[in-house]
Amino acid sequence: MAIGISVDHLTHAFAHNGAALRVLDDVSLTVTPGEMVCLLGPSGCGKSTLLNVIGGLLKADSGEVRIGDAAVRGVMPQRVGFVFQENALFPWSTVWENLIVGLEFQGVPPAERAARAARALEAVGMSDFAKFYPDQLSGGMKQRIGLARALALQTEVLLMDEPFAALDEQTRMILGEDLSVLLSETGKTIVMVTHSLSEAVFLSDRIFVMTARPGRIKAIVEVKREHPRRPDFMTSTQFNDVRGELYTLLHDEMRAAAAIAPA
Repeated sequence: MAIGISVDHLTHAFAHNGAALRVLDDVSLTVTPGEMVCLLGPSGCGKSTLLNVIGGLLKADSGEVRIGDAAVRGVMPQRVGFVFQENALFPWSTVWENLIVGLEFQGVPPAERAARAARALEAVGMSDFAKFYPDQLSGGMKQRIGLARALALQTEVLLMDEPFAALDEQTRMILGEDLSVLLSETGKTIVMVTHSLSEAVFLSDRIFVMTARPGRIKAIVEVKREHPRRPDFMTSTQFNDVRGELYTLLHDEMRAAAAIAPA
């Protein structure tokens, strides 16, 4: 069963040149169980920092994050899975071995590992590549394996940090369609960081638009469309209207981010 996420009055700063560089400023949001949301904002606004705090990879200076009924005090491998831009596959291990080692780290009993790995590979259409090594796969295939590894862990929450950013546009579109199908089938709670307006509209139930640094929640945009979403959604009036709304919200923030001195 999916669980929700709550972020309450989160603030965080990094030490930089002997001073505190505030990245997040009083950020609050909620993600309902089974919802897919995107964090969208200009570069440097704290999207990835916020995601890392939610996942317990980083401790905020103030505020609280809860996943389900539990306060986040560190990583929660039984509840939270990650998919990053860099697939982080072990190059010396086969696809199958990469999935199995993640299950070993999670403490899954040996008798369950093979069944979980097989189901996850089937879900992302990679069953025929179990014996391949990462250097034998395309970028899109590697990202499918990264997603399969996260799915095999069977966590209720999935956090994704620009997982398709390094891929060509056509591959991103296909993987986006597949992710929408997986969302409808698994009902996971997913938070995804992206710079792509189109990706955010196609995948999200809601989009949290962030300001330039220090990041705050400027607006929440809802996309009223059931999953799975089909390619024709991208040519619909609704899609273009929401994308236009996002561009309007982000325009001044992108200008403001460009004017901020480099961190």
